[in-house]
Amino acid sequence: MLSPATIESIVRAALLEDAPWGDITSDALIPASATATADLIAREAGVFSGGSVFAAAFALTDDRVETDLRVAEGSRFAPGDVLAVVTGPARAVLTAERIGLNFVQRMSGIATVTAAYVDEVAGTGVRIADTRKTTPGLRAFERHAVRSGGGANHRHSLSDAVMAKDNHLAVLTRSGLSVTEALIDAKSRLPHTAHIEVEVDRLDQIEAVLAAGIGTIMLDNFTLADLRTGVAQVAGRATVEASGGVSLDTVRAIAETGVDVISVGALTHSARALDLGLDVRIDEA
Repeated sequence: MLSPATIESIVRAALLEDAPWGDITSDALIPASATATADLIAREAGVFSGGSVFAAAFALTDDRVETDLRVAEGSRFAPGDVLAVVTGPARAVLTAERIGLNFVQRMSGIATVTAAYVDEVAGTGVRIADTRKTTPGLRAFERHAVRSGGGANHRHSLSDAVMAKDNHLAVLTRSGLSVTEALIDAKSRLPHTAHIEVEVDRLDQIEAVLAAGIGTIMLDNFTLADLRTGVAQVAGRATVEASGGVSLDTVRAIAETGVDVISVGALTHSARALDLGLDVRIDEA
């Protein structure tokens, strides 16, 4: 959930970074009494995300600025579509322009990429999920953008769920315990509400992990044949997540192996900013 408090704290920090002592260009060149109207225009097709963040950039600069969002989160748009209209004091509109655009371009880019992955697996019942490979400080925005594109969120942080990877298991088993024993011992120290996911990279690791009663097993960098074998071996005893080697070219075939979830780091770490522009018209002072 993208809360107003989260939006305000992140956007205020961005505005402060961009204009720590004010916008000396706008203050010097634009009359204080001038007003402006600005259209947020799509230069390419995509999926919209970040409307409330875009609007906050202007409102936090000057509460007299109003933003009329013309499309809803998750809506698809075409080149030339007007996505929002901003009106208010010209100085404030110009000061907030870049911050508002940076956020909405980035978030809409993530939503657009996510929607492409979701479209590729349509009809399979597979969930496309993000990862923790997000921009530091912007995870809430980027996770929201994934949801705008029809994707799902993985654990939000290290505090939300247990995910044991190879390095964790190596440390756990140094005492001489088996993987199963080590996981059961770890479970005994966790709240009963904690979800546990364990990553494996070989088929022969699956049974030992399942014997500990974990909730999700991640099959990491498996071939398609091994994914099918792994899904059959798990046989519904845990949620099966596939990760590694996922692209738009491969995601459909991975989904058709029968996994439940496919996690895709590229949704956030490789999405480009969408080409959106803000056409500003300065009214008479």
